[in-house]
Amino acid sequence: MICSGIARASAAILALGGLALLFAADAVLPVLIPGYPPAGAWLGQVLAAAWLGVAALTWRARSMLLGGIYGRPVVSTNATLFLISALSLLRSVFEGQAPMAARLLGVVFTVLAA
Repeated sequence: MICSGIARASAAILALGGLALLFAADAVLPVLIPGYPPAGAWLGQVLAAAWLGVAALTWRARSMLLGGIYGRPVVSTNATLFLISALSLLRSVFEGQAPMAARLLGVVFTVLAA
């Protein structure tokens, strides 16, 4: 099923990003945001907790019929996360402030939001 493949991809991307931010926020955030202070690594770890939570939710629902009465919360959670993330990242891209890593992340989130 195509829904299962999209759910697996979404869960994998969020889990990889969440693990990277959880264990290496002080190295990842300055690459995404030039000038980011190392003392702000806690913010990346809080974001990692949210991403890992949504990844776990999506992974557990990967075999369900997504979009039905029971799968609607999973779909709306993923759609909200990816749409808001994509819009925020694309805004910084259009303003010319985003480094290449943020641009790539914006493309991935835009594809998953669609």
